[in-house]
Amino acid sequence: MRAGTMTNEPITIRPLRAADVPAAKAMMLTVAAGIFAPEHPAATFANRHSAAMSDVDDFRGQYSPPDGRFLVALDGEDLIGTGAIRRIDDETAELRRMWLLPAYHGRGIGYRLAQELFAFARAAGYGRVRLSTSAVQERAIGFYTRLGFYPIPPYRDTDDEVFLEIDLDNAGKDGNAD
Repeated sequence: MRAGTMTNEPITIRPLRAADVPAAKAMMLTVAAGIFAPEHPAATFANRHSAAMSDVDDFRGQYSPPDGRFLVALDGEDLIGTGAIRRIDDETAELRRMWLLPAYHGRGIGYRLAQELFAFARAAGYGRVRLSTSAVQERAIGFYTRLGFYPIPPYRDTDDEVFLEIDLDNAGKDGNAD
């Protein structure tokens, strides 16, 4: 199946498996290429930026319970979205790797991924979740704002310009934000 071609099967969300890593990285890099380098072929972008995905290669070390979780969204057998959470400190987790193929935007899939990750974070004892992203990611920033995230000062060293946080007591109170 071609990326972005939807099936009639229900979307499933489950933990990332080792066999999913190549498809997850390819999907994330393809979506990122469309945002950050739309004038260049996705393969060129992926080749240049695949090293930045080392945390996905090491998903067991970076995102494993009890401190973290890495989820994938599937349309049938096709990986169409990802989302992960990992520990910053005893009270704070970080939302990472939230990507969804554009053909699936607006269907509540990102919201479902976020809610499952928030539920994991609550159960793990975290009180808040932070994230960082690029200012170019306007659609994502709008999504996070609708979820209840608010701006905070930078909390880590990164090229990102936007830093957001959500109190898990208020996460997801306004319904579908996707």
